[in-house]
Amino acid sequence: MTSDHYLIPLLQALVRIPSPNPPGDTRAIAQFIADEMGAAGCAVSQVAPPAKPEAVSVIARVGQGDPVIMLHAHIDTVPIAHDEAGKWSVDPYAAVVKDGRLYGKGSVDDKAPLAAMMIALQHAAQHVERLRGTLVLVAAAEEEVGGRLGTRWMADAGLLPQCDFIVVGEQTHNHVATAHKGVMRATVRTTGKSVHATNPDRGVNAITAMARAVLALDEYHKSLQTRVHPMVGTPSCNVGVIQGGSTANAVPDACAVYLDRRMIPGEDPAEVQREMEAVIASVDASPAQISIGDFLVSNWFASTVETPLARTFMDCVRAGLPGDPGPIGYLPGSDAKHLTGVVRGEMVIFGPGSYEVAHAFDEYVDVAELHITAQILIDFVHRTLIQG
Repeated sequence: MTSDHYLIPLLQALVRIPSPNPPGDTRAIAQFIADEMGAAGCAVSQVAPPAKPEAVSVIARVGQGDPVIMLHAHIDTVPIAHDEAGKWSVDPYAAVVKDGRLYGKGSVDDKAPLAAMMIALQHAAQHVERLRGTLVLVAAAEEEVGGRLGTRWMADAGLLPQCDFIVVGEQTHNHVATAHKGVMRATVRTTGKSVHATNPDRGVNAITAMARAVLALDEYHKSLQTRVHPMVGTPSCNVGVIQGGSTANAVPDACAVYLDRRMIPGEDPAEVQREMEAVIASVDASPAQISIGDFLVSNWFASTVETPLARTFMDCVRAGLPGDPGPIGYLPGSDAKHLTGVVRGEMVIFGPGSYEVAHAFDEYVDVAELHITAQILIDFVHRTLIQG
């Protein structure tokens, strides 16, 4: 079948295999991908971390030698939320096509770029006798929960080759993104003394102490607006959750807030942590106790498009896309951050659709836009790896 005929049925098949995370069981969809790539003539392996054997990823490759080009997409999706289930106009796993859109959970995030990449690999396999280099497809588990048991584990385990160019499939409306923010999560805790609310001054109110911390964090957030990255904008600090107290007639003895600190490319996570610690140290929470901890980092990503392979990719995008192809920034995160150790050239984020319709009811991908994605990838593979 040609890509035009097979692309949409392939995506429908992928959407019809649920792969929500949690729980993150990707065995069924991984087997389907492995079967498809194996039938196309690719060398295929299915891998999973011992800590979560049901989180299966697929690595398929065709060709040999340099250059090595990787196409990466993730196979897990977010689950259907309770408040989302009744809002879908179609069955979220039926992969219905209507009005030029293919609807379904994971249709755009991230099974649309995956389908286009599978088509590109099949195209390369059809021309294996003229292939000069290696094309690798990584269909990764665990991206939706941080990637540590997916792409990060594969990279650390030595399962991924050193690559001259990597395309990470995400939602960019087929523009080329070369940067995204990182995230630092942290927890602030205050500890007081609980007493009956009839005489609250005998106690120490942990929520009142936390209020001072929240105001200080808001000032910190405002101060970050002077730092500007040309593609992804400014850093931020958001107080996302607050928990404290048990009843209105008791002074709360504990309170916690959960923070999301977005980092722009170039910010040092260690320095960001020191900044946040300094903000909390400056808060007068007395007589309550205050602390910050539980730091968790998901790093930023940044690249350029200056190598010959990157310039060729940009040319392919220009040929298939009206207007300026970029580079642009990508506001959500991606598994690109876990691939920096296996790229000896450059890396971009690229794919159809918008992240604004991902993770939501009636998620969809525009069919015409997806065909453009596939044609750009095929064109790139032909220009860089297929001789004659």
